[in-house]
Amino acid sequence: MNKVFNKSLKWSTGIAVITLVLAAIFSVVSTLSLEGVNWAAGMIIVFMIVLIGVIFDIIGVAATAADEVPFHAMASEKVKGSRQAIAISRNADRVASFCNDVIGDISGIISGTASAVVIVQLTDAFGGDDATAFQYIVSIVFTSVVAALTVGGKAFGKSFAIHFSTSIIFQVGRVIYFFEERLKLKQLISQPARTKFKRNTKGK
Repeated sequence: MNKVFNKSLKWSTGIAVITLVLAAIFSVVSTLSLEGVNWAAGMIIVFMIVLIGVIFDIIGVAATAADEVPFHAMASEKVKGSRQAIAISRNADRVASFCNDVIGDISGIISGTASAVVIVQLTDAFGGDDATAFQYIVSIVFTSVVAALTVGGKAFGKSFAIHFSTSIIFQVGRVIYFFEERLKLKQLISQPARTKFKRNTKGK
């Protein structure tokens, strides 16, 4: 029991620290991106933040739904990204926690903050006052649209992730392989225990 508790505490502490750092980075980048741009560009930035949250939510769901077996067959053929895909499947709980909870929640918070900035920009562009009915209408409409896109996008993404989980995780594995091998980075996800993969020689 103590071992499980200590392991969970260590993981949750690490996630909290990662979230703190990433939230600060996202906040700084979004703030700098919104400075000096008009409301139309600001809207695009907000929608991009929402899209990032949806994409990572899809990856998180796909990680928990993906079947590991096809990746073993790919690994036996030395397909690039297959071992990374196995690592994702075997660390599905942590991948889902990072993608859904960390990136997903940060995106939701940052998009809300960015929306407030865009609303102010839009109000100023049309000569509205902070206390006018126009400002309230813009605030309600834009906030509702962002919320609808976030929830609707994640709802669609979950269904998509469940049906195409294996393909999604394989593509994510290929991306991780690129960063690990081509850019000479250390492994981004803990690799699974080494397993000997044998070709299926039946019928040959």
